[in-house]
Amino acid sequence: MSTQSHRLPLLEKIGYSLGDAAANLVWRGALAFLAVFYTDTYGLETLAVAALLLIVRLSDGVTDIIMGMVADRTHTRWGKFRPWVLFSAPLLGIFMALTFTTPDLGPTGKLVYAYVTYICLTLAYTMNNVPYSALMGVMTPSNTERTNLSSWRFAGAFLGGFLVMVGTPILVNVFGQGDEQQGYQYTMYLFSVLLVILLFATFQSTKERVGAPSTQTTSKKTDWVKFSINMLLAAVPLISATLFFYFRNLTTGLIFITVVGLSAIFIKRLIRKPESNKSDAEKDIVDLLTNIPWVILLGIGFLFMMFNGIKIGAAAYYFKHYVGDGVSIGQMISWWPTSLLNIEGKEAFLSFYFASLLTISVVAALLTGFLVKLIGKKPLFIITLLLGAILTSLIYLTGPNDLGMLFGLGVASEFFAAIMPVLFFAMLGDSADYSEWKNKRRATGLVFSAGTFINKTGGGFAGALIVIVLAAYGYVGTDESTIALALPALKSLMSWIPGVFAFAAAGLMVLYPLNDKKMLKIESELIARRKSS
Repeated sequence: MSTQSHRLPLLEKIGYSLGDAAANLVWRGALAFLAVFYTDTYGLETLAVAALLLIVRLSDGVTDIIMGMVADRTHTRWGKFRPWVLFSAPLLGIFMALTFTTPDLGPTGKLVYAYVTYICLTLAYTMNNVPYSALMGVMTPSNTERTNLSSWRFAGAFLGGFLVMVGTPILVNVFGQGDEQQGYQYTMYLFSVLLVILLFATFQSTKERVGAPSTQTTSKKTDWVKFSINMLLAAVPLISATLFFYFRNLTTGLIFITVVGLSAIFIKRLIRKPESNKSDAEKDIVDLLTNIPWVILLGIGFLFMMFNGIKIGAAAYYFKHYVGDGVSIGQMISWWPTSLLNIEGKEAFLSFYFASLLTISVVAALLTGFLVKLIGKKPLFIITLLLGAILTSLIYLTGPNDLGMLFGLGVASEFFAAIMPVLFFAMLGDSADYSEWKNKRRATGLVFSAGTFINKTGGGFAGALIVIVLAAYGYVGTDESTIALALPALKSLMSWIPGVFAFAAAGLMVLYPLNDKKMLKIESELIARRKSS
């Protein structure tokens, strides 16, 4: 069957992209504004915010894997993944609004409220975005068309990000009239309603076409019992990593090293366990752990998420405390034909910066399919990581009033950064095909759960690293006297610190074994196998 016959209608691609536009009203909002909201508006201590961001994101990473397993085992007349996109939408909207609401409670009560609402928000996001991501893997069997679909997905994601990242500072000011707590609350009410509408459109416009081979050999009860045990064991390394990252002392370091060693022994024993003694869940886990392309992508995804998460998360602090007040946006871009952007104030700089980044991101996402045909996925990924790292690191050279240089470097680096998630999720689909081709088993939800898992863990570490670095320089969001001491940290967080992670990811991508020629062979053999079954 030709690749031509697997092309998706344009309206279906657009409908699918609306789902990530909705998700990014949450994801970009939380990633870009939640840390600064908690420290500067909500009133939590800096290290308490670091712990909150890290603990919730890492624990939520485990639930991503569980959600992938649940979605793979869902059977409805609407498919495996589409029902979750629909039913999770109202929960996502409700908890987004509640997370950015400031209750009239004492310090302990506010911290408890923050944990409860943020945990519920991330759980609702998991219920929605893991099945949504996996949906891409079953809409078409063509790896080329999946790349195109991934381009549309992230064009939608960046448009959603544009709305929330550009609109939030403006809407907070409009709705709050000087009261940031009220401004954030009403702004998130608006975005919550919009995301429910967009997710319903995604549910209505998409279709699942690729089925999984029937491989159920153990009872569901046995399957889930063994899976739960394995997930509890998998949580232990995450907990130890959290302790080490947060406390950074010899004791937690030794605990982390010991746990990693024991985990390696456990994984080795699980892989060597006789096939007849493994439950279906254990077979799925072993398939993943022995799927070298997937394992490499997991590492790359974490590193580029650290890259993106740090530079985006640090921007709110950077513009608020480092960028100068003496230049208006209209002066910076004197070619602008009207005076609409002659606005003074750092909120305007931040909004316009995010607008610039997200505009170029949409362009980059839509161009990715063309660039893949021209260069190939693997070499394109390496190029984007290297150039993104170099351009971002150069931001260190900019001064408080060098807005032209800052915007130029930021926009140029974001063009390459925007290509990274497009390639990552398309290549996750390739690793799912590789697993089915190699093992005659397919767990699409579980494979794609790695994408949201790594987004959350990488984002959690990125957010925590930002506030830990700031705390190391004595930063206290509600104390103006501490700001000057933290300025070197702000410069580093906007430049070379995220750049280091992108350089590391480029080195790891060199080891990725699936090239375009190999994927065409796998795709054709899978299509023939499915037709004959």
